[in-house]
Amino acid sequence: MMKADLQKAFHKQINEELYSAYLYAAMVNFFESKNLPGFATWMRAQTIEELIHAEKLISYLHERGADVKLDAIAKPTSTWKSPLAAFEAAYKHECHISKCIDNLYARATKAGDNAAAIFLNWFVNEQVEEEASADEIVQQLKLAQDAPGALFMLDREMGARKPAMPAAEGE
Repeated sequence: MMKADLQKAFHKQINEELYSAYLYAAMVNFFESKNLPGFATWMRAQTIEELIHAEKLISYLHERGADVKLDAIAKPTSTWKSPLAAFEAAYKHECHISKCIDNLYARATKAGDNAAAIFLNWFVNEQVEEEASADEIVQQLKLAQDAPGALFMLDREMGARKPAMPAAEGE
C-alpha cells in the first residue's frame, strides 16, 4: 500500500496532467480561431497525450489499491499574442510539469517506494521529449517571425502530428 502523503502527491500530479490537457485544449481553440488548423491539430494530439498521462497515473494508483481523488481543474488562459507566444507558454508549462514530476519522483524515492519511483521513470523520460518538442517549435517560430509564408509551412507540418497512443497490454 502506498503511503498517504505519496498518494496525495500523485493526486496533485493527476490534476497537473488534467490541467495540461485543459490548457492545450484552449490552445486548440486559439489556433482554430486564427485559421491555423495544423497547429490546432498538433495541440489536439498534445491534449490527448496529457489525458493519457493522467490515466496512467490513475491506473497506477488503482493497481496500488489507492483511492483516487480528483480536484477541480483551474481555468487556463485562452488567448495569446501570437502562435509563438502560445508555444512559448506551452514550453514554459512543460518545464513546470518536468519540475512537478521530478518532485514526485524525489518524494517516492524519499518514501522508499521503489515501485513508484520505477513507474515514474517513464514520466521523467517523457518530459525530456515534451520539452524538446515544444522548444523545437518555439525555435522554428522564432526563425519564421519575419516570413509569413514560413508560418503557413509550419502550420502544414504541424498538422501531420498524430497522438501517441499507449501500447496494448503485452506489447
